Formats: sequence, C-alpha cells, structure tokens
Amino acid sequence: MTTSCSLRGNDYFLFIKRQQGKIALLLVYVDDLVITGDINELITELKKMLNSYFKMKDLGELKYFLGIEVLKSKEGILLNQRKYALQLIKDTGLEEAKSTTTLLEQILKLTTLDYDKIVQQDNEDEYNLVEKSAYQRLIGRLIYLTYTRLDITYAVNFLSEFMQQPKRSHIEAALRVVKYVKKEPGQGILLKSSSSCQISAYCDLDWGSCPMTRKSVTSFCIKIGDSLVSWKSNK
Repeated sequence: MTTSCSLRGNDYFLFIKRQQGKIALLLVYVDDLVITGDINELITELKKMLNSYFKMKDLGELKYFLGIEVLKSKEGILLNQRKYALQLIKDTGLEEAKSTTTLLEQILKLTTLDYDKIVQQDNEDEYNLVEKSAYQRLIGRLIYLTYTRLDITYAVNFLSEFMQQPKRSHIEAALRVVKYVKKEPGQGILLKSSSSCQISAYCDLDWGSCPMTRKSVTSFCIKIGDSLVSWKSNK
C-alpha cells in the first residue's frame, strides 16, 4: 500500500480506500465481503492485498448477499428479497392462502393485554395469548424484510410493540402482513443509475395516534436523487 492511499473504517463493517481521487469500498459481515468501487484496477489491488493476509474466494459479480438479491440493468440496481419472502410465506403455511392488498384493517385497534383489562373489554377471544417465541420470530423476520420493503415498515413497527404478550389478534395481523407480501414478493428498491446527488427528505406525523400511550408515530424517508436510501417509522 502506497502512502497516497489509506484503508479507513467509517463504521464497524464499512471500510473505504482512496487513491489518487479514486475510491474502493469494502463491506464486511462475519466472513462475507462485498467489494466495489469506481475503477477496476483499485478493486483488483484491494483484493490482492486482502488475499495476502487471509485466504479468500472470489465469487464474481455480486448477485446475492445476506438474503438480498442484486439485479442490474440500464435503469440501475434493483435490491429485493424475493427468495427470503417466498421462504417466509412457505414457513408460515400461507402458500395456498389468498393474498391481500392492504396491510392492516382500518377498523382494527390492537392493544396490549394490560390495556384491555384497564378498559374492561369483554371479548374473551382477545385474552387468548399465543406462543410468544413464535410471534417474536415472525416479527423478527418481517423486520429484516423491511430492509427492501418500505411499504411494510409502519405495520411491522406497530406489531413489534406486542412481542411481550402477543394475543391471537396480533398474530392474525402479522400473518396478514405476510399475505400482503405474497401479492408482490419481488418488490424492492431501485437505485437509479441516472439519479442526481441532490438529497431530499420527507416526514409525516400521526399525532397522539396510540390508544394506549397517546404518543405520536413519526415516519421519514430520505432520497438521493430519485433513489430511496433510508426510511424509518417509530413511536
């Protein structure tokens, strides 16, 4: 490595190498690596340097990484989790179920068990608890699906509030999200090749929407050009 280049970590998993105005990026997860950059010579040099320290296997052009499929075209790069979504549908036994076009029923008011007792609801079905670990696993898998599915972010964040005492209504709502995903399992995020570098951000607020705490729900998304790069929904 010459004095004109450096390998620095901006995060625990992302390293950046700059040399004579060019750049190479190294993304690390356990024993998996993704290397990219704006010039092939710098990428090749980085591979050789890493291979001199430990044994590496070059799998070629990136197509699949951590459950995320990478598809390239003239329009840009499409990131989706189709294979992951189909496996989720299979594991939940919803392969033959009819898909839905909406995430949550508009009239559905999900609450915690403690709140139900406070307001003295008489619906006995609401007090039927389901296996907590099964509900937590399902929500965890849906959370990972939000990495490329902006459209389910709010619903998954909302359902994650009930992981300590999940009821039958909660698991039914979570399975409805899976049915929604089934409608278009390959939907993802397109990082456009023609995007500008202009950053734009949008946010929305549902004031006092939580019936239990009266807290607000805030959501935002950030775009670079026409490409969506960050989003979140939380109470």
